[in-house]
Amino acid sequence: MSRAQPNGCCRVRWAWNSAAVAYWLLKTEPETWSWSDQVGKGEAGEPWSGVRNYQAANNMKQMKKGERAFFYHSGEERRIVGIVEVIGEYRPDPTDEKGRFGLVEVKAVEELARPVPLADVKAAPRLKEMMLVKNTRLSVQPVRAAEWSLIRRMGGLAP
Repeated sequence: MSRAQPNGCCRVRWAWNSAAVAYWLLKTEPETWSWSDQVGKGEAGEPWSGVRNYQAANNMKQMKKGERAFFYHSGEERRIVGIVEVIGEYRPDPTDEKGRFGLVEVKAVEELARPVPLADVKAAPRLKEMMLVKNTRLSVQPVRAAEWSLIRRMGGLAP
C-alpha cells in the first residue's frame, strides 16, 4: 500500500489502470460496520476509521475524492456486497490515541445485485493476481481496472 509497492498501485502512473481513477476494496466485519450501516448514512457518508495497519493506511493516503471502492464483508460472510465512493480524503483519525493513523470518508453508491463471495473471486482465473486473492487479510487494498470490471459483472452490474 505504499507508493512503491512491488506489485504496483492502482493509479495510471503505476500502470494498473487505463484511467486516472483508482479503484479500491475496503474490508469490514459486518457485525462491526455493515453495508446496511453504510447505506444508512446516506449522502453524508461515514469516516472509514479504525485502520491500524501501515500498509492499509498508506493505501488510504492514495485515495482521492470521487474514487470508488468495493465494500467487502469479512468474517463469516467473505463477500463483496456494495460500492462506496470516497467523499473525504485522508486526514487524522480521532479514534487513534497515538496519532499515527488516519481515515477517509466514504458514502454508499451502489449495492451489488448479487454479492460476490471470496470463493468465486479465487475461482476466477482472471482474478488470480488480485490482491484480495494474494493478501486476504489486508483491510484496504487496490483493485485493478480489469478486476473492477469483472467483479462488477460477477455482481450483476454493468462494467
